[in-house]
Amino acid sequence: MHTDDFFRTKPDDTVNWTEHRPGEWMCQLWGLDAELMELLRFGPLPAEPDLDVAVALTRLLHEDFVARGTSHDERMNDEEVVLAIKAHRALLSRLGLEPPQLPFRHHSGFYDYWRKNDMSGGGGWQARRECIEDLLGPTREALEELQEIEYERRFKNGPRGTFKNLIFAAVGPKPKIVLRDAVNNDVEIVQNAENCLVCSDPLPAHGLTWRQMVTWWVANHLPSADEPAAADALYRRLYRSLDSLPEQTLLRTYCARYAEPGGFDLPALIPQVYLHYDPYTRKSREHTGALYRQRMDFLLLAPDRSRIVIEVDGAHHYGTKNPADDNGRVTYTASPRLYSEMVAEDRRLRLAGYEIYRFGGWELTRSDSPQVLADFFAELLDRHKKPTS
Repeated sequence: MHTDDFFRTKPDDTVNWTEHRPGEWMCQLWGLDAELMELLRFGPLPAEPDLDVAVALTRLLHEDFVARGTSHDERMNDEEVVLAIKAHRALLSRLGLEPPQLPFRHHSGFYDYWRKNDMSGGGGWQARRECIEDLLGPTREALEELQEIEYERRFKNGPRGTFKNLIFAAVGPKPKIVLRDAVNNDVEIVQNAENCLVCSDPLPAHGLTWRQMVTWWVANHLPSADEPAAADALYRRLYRSLDSLPEQTLLRTYCARYAEPGGFDLPALIPQVYLHYDPYTRKSREHTGALYRQRMDFLLLAPDRSRIVIEVDGAHHYGTKNPADDNGRVTYTASPRLYSEMVAEDRRLRLAGYEIYRFGGWELTRSDSPQVLADFFAELLDRHKKPTS
């Protein structure tokens, strides 16, 4: 769950203007979902575990109080903060955790508190950040510990569910996907379907090999080709879906194994996979039933039933882009929000039974990167060999 999920667009007749700084006015087009906050006070949501909601709501409160204490661009007003804190306390109580003892009830109270406790003037921003971290940091750490315990419990049972649609290797405009049948979990690509590959064949329980991928490619895209020609064509099509040198290096290094003896029976490395979906309608989407989705860089379905996600992180994964300087050079500023969202997604996938490995993009531009990758894949494939009975 994301912090944006706690908000909804305001009707036109309730949109108001608020003074952001003296003489500077802002139009507030969204507001905290008060009905959702009330639901959270009295019980769990039907389709969102309390633990996931509590993590997201803790992040929202932390971000909003820090914003109030520094840049003054907080998203909630005083009344909304009160509702959020009440929902937060109820969630933590259901999880068996002690709610944080905040010495204020809302943003105005926080303002009075920092003025009375010498957090104004020089160094005030940092002091107020540290104050919020001291108050909410222990709660975040306790929730993360619960997530680790839940991960260990679920991971022992392997991934949940089975693949029904494997959508991958998009070239050009990315596909827009909606949920057409929530009961049967049927998805439909409503735009740009021609730019991606879709495998709806039943996927084997014990992994997906390169040979099986090539057989699927022949049956659906190149019926007259023999296996070597089809394999070459499929590899080239997958390579076209990658637009960064580090990702291309990773795919080339792994796929070189297909040429070795027995290589066609190795797990297939599938790029640019639309791996999981949130089936709840987002009001801000232009299509009814549109799905928020995360595209994973690479996926391996291993013979021991493991689902392995490999991510290649560029600067945009954890930083915000700055305007180009006079020399045309583009730099990034580290963003705690982006980093937090990235690791939250990792936790969510791990709780669902996926194994995740991350490479920094810079790491894969070095001269020794092919050897680093070759060693990594050798260990990975050895770890996930088909169990012997």
